Amino acid sequence: MLLGQNVNSYGKTLDPPITFARLLTEVEKIEGISRIRFMTSHPKDLSRELIDVMAASKKICRHLHLPLQSGSTRLLKLMNRKYTKEVYLDLVDRIKKAIPDISLTTDIIVGFPGETEEDFLDTLDVVRKVGYDNAFTFLYSKRTGTPAAAMENQVDEATAGERFARLLDEIRASSGRAAKRKEGTVQKALVEEINPQDSRLLTGRLENNVLVHFPGDAHLIGNIVDVHLMENKGFYYMGKLL
Repeated sequence: MLLGQNVNSYGKTLDPPITFARLLTEVEKIEGISRIRFMTSHPKDLSRELIDVMAASKKICRHLHLPLQSGSTRLLKLMNRKYTKEVYLDLVDRIKKAIPDISLTTDIIVGFPGETEEDFLDTLDVVRKVGYDNAFTFLYSKRTGTPAAAMENQVDEATAGERFARLLDEIRASSGRAAKRKEGTVQKALVEEINPQDSRLLTGRLENNVLVHFPGDAHLIGNIVDVHLMENKGFYYMGKLL
């Protein structure tokens, strides 16, 4: 796992400079590494080179966490995000064309100061068009000393809560559709542990970062195995070891 607040900015200050895509290429050469993950990618810096490296890779997981925060171009400017709704959707389109089986997850904030109903509907529009596998959703909370805390038109708690509930409904529908597409298929899972709730089961992680629970022996921990995804349970699968 390569972890950074914005992994796409890696290497710009090194001498000589190196891109994050090149770093991934070098990591892939290391023997004994079967899976490579990274997060988080800032949409403003995600390059064509990185998309191409992911598409060609045999080790990089087909999963990309691409924070949206808001679907409103007006709010994105206030958040200093450096991209627009249209730029974000175009980026997603290019990613999906290069990597058709990609799983996309995101971060979304509801109730940012000045958010109108129109702004919120722009966020729902992006959620519907992208079809995220999952999303980390947050209600904006004022933090003393931040520029946003001093902004006018703070969204009242009731309005923010109502919008948050509507967003969750959309995310559940989107993630449900994504999960159904894999239900009944055979996927590779990295066996991580004995299931804490049921010692008869193992817990493994799929490429798209979703968990699957299935009967098996502890000696499989640390191995990548083929699992038949028998049933989706919302945020995880029940499976059968092949």
